[in-house]
Amino acid sequence: MKNIITELLEKSDAAIHSAFASADIDPKLLESEVTPSTSAQYGHYQCNSALKIGKALRMSPREVAEKIAALIDRKTSDGTEMIADLQIAGPGFINMTLSSAFLAEQIESLLSDDRLGVPLPVKKQRVIVEFSSPNIAKELHVGHVRSTIIGDAIARLFEFLGHDVLRLNHIGDWGTQFGMLIAYMQKTVPDVLKGNVQTDLIQLMQWYRESKKRFDEDPEFKKQAQLQVVKLQGGDPEARSAWAAICEISRKAFQEIYALLDVKTNERGESFYNPYLAEVIDELDKKGLITISNGAKCIFLDGYVTREGEPLPMIVQKSDGGYNYDTTDMAAMRHRVQVEKADRIIILTDAGQSLHFAMLAKAAEKAGYLDPSKVRFDHVPFGVVLGTDGKKFKTRSGDTEKLIDLLLEAVSHAKKIMQERLPDLSEEELNQSAQILGIDAVKYADLSCHRIKDYVFSYERMLKLEGNTAAFLLYAFVRIQGIKRKVGKEISDVMKRSHVVLEHPSEIALAMHLRQFGEVLQAMSMDLLPNRLCDYLYELAEKFHGFFRDCRVEGSEQEESRLLLCEAASRVLEKGLHLLGLKTLDRM
Repeated sequence: MKNIITELLEKSDAAIHSAFASADIDPKLLESEVTPSTSAQYGHYQCNSALKIGKALRMSPREVAEKIAALIDRKTSDGTEMIADLQIAGPGFINMTLSSAFLAEQIESLLSDDRLGVPLPVKKQRVIVEFSSPNIAKELHVGHVRSTIIGDAIARLFEFLGHDVLRLNHIGDWGTQFGMLIAYMQKTVPDVLKGNVQTDLIQLMQWYRESKKRFDEDPEFKKQAQLQVVKLQGGDPEARSAWAAICEISRKAFQEIYALLDVKTNERGESFYNPYLAEVIDELDKKGLITISNGAKCIFLDGYVTREGEPLPMIVQKSDGGYNYDTTDMAAMRHRVQVEKADRIIILTDAGQSLHFAMLAKAAEKAGYLDPSKVRFDHVPFGVVLGTDGKKFKTRSGDTEKLIDLLLEAVSHAKKIMQERLPDLSEEELNQSAQILGIDAVKYADLSCHRIKDYVFSYERMLKLEGNTAAFLLYAFVRIQGIKRKVGKEISDVMKRSHVVLEHPSEIALAMHLRQFGEVLQAMSMDLLPNRLCDYLYELAEKFHGFFRDCRVEGSEQEESRLLLCEAASRVLEKGLHLLGLKTLDRM
């Protein structure tokens, strides 16, 4: 199935070219512009092309609109009336209202389509999404929640749209800190590094803090730590074995959280790119991009300056010969384009890293690693999580909130709600339902906010049954399942013997909204704003509740038609929630 807006664009294009192809005008102006109407009083869609064409031809836009409207084919290829009404409004807008018969056919087609009316891409792309990216020997904290949740939603979107998606977790698993930690643990807890004694991330973090203190205070220990870094980078078997043991301790702790969030990633840390770093520096040097500044190898890019107005260096090799994030990210960009053959690269980090990635993209272009005409690169920034006091979200003691604690607290709040609403649930059912509601609430509270903005984290608000919350959407889904149980008919049997008939305005509004699912996903794939899908699902839930209020299902003359409309709403709502990483409940 095509998106409806695609069909209307094709019809408008054909009409515009038929009317004005011979005119002396920039061909780009003949490309039609069709958008969903901002209000039901203006129909379902609006063609806005007449204004720019009229200006170019020095004609009245209304006259241009009349010529276009007269030539728009109102029927589908099989002869069904698609456009019931065309009206010229204002200075030259063409308002298009779809016929209820066409929308009814569309709902039936949607129910027979596993993709719910969402078309496959014209060309399948290799899409790399880098998200989460914690550091070894450190816990996932509230600062990681946005990257993990938003990144997973974006990856799910492109997977459903039919692209080849590689989910990368760019873990911080390389650098000076490992020299400190290995040197410290070899002296104090060597059996842990040998695998003879088990430990956890909490203990590992304590050893990290102690190693950092010794590194800062003890010159002899600092030398030992630096020697371990050299051994590690040189591939020394003992150093590599110790490093692998440290990484595995962190990995187990991370996986506990990823499992709770139902997030899957492919770990490819900074260490993966270590073998390529010297090669990248050599290539950059040969291409004349390297400038020595205070002993460091730098790339200077036009337009990037310090606060003092001095050229801002992108340091790719430090004066001591060491590498840094810029080096690793350049090597990663090169690998993703040249080896992974990416068509699109998406990296999620907090907004504070926007300058770094802007410079990275520019440098990668100059190096010939990134060609924007062939590969699209998106840095996807996001704001911070705030507490109810408007400051960065922290524990009562002032520490950064651990992500596992935050999630378990949400589940605890949800459990109290479920106990009150469904006291007959078994302990197992209660725990399972509470986990779904709690995790869904955390995810949706994040995703429903514009990602660029900071948002206030509140358990009470995110678990409300009213407003734009996960609980409200889950309640709409549960209500639909209740209707289906009451009617007691198999949907597959109803689909064989009955047709959808749309008569009431609430039925038409719900059907129209359901068929715009693919359009919303397409828009989200361009601007990478998950709140678009959240807003769509919230409006879907509201339109369903309006339909439920106005149109009786069980026992009505239109029972089977309305049951099919309920089923369509159920499937789209469930799929939309799944794309956001949310699970559904059968009871609430």
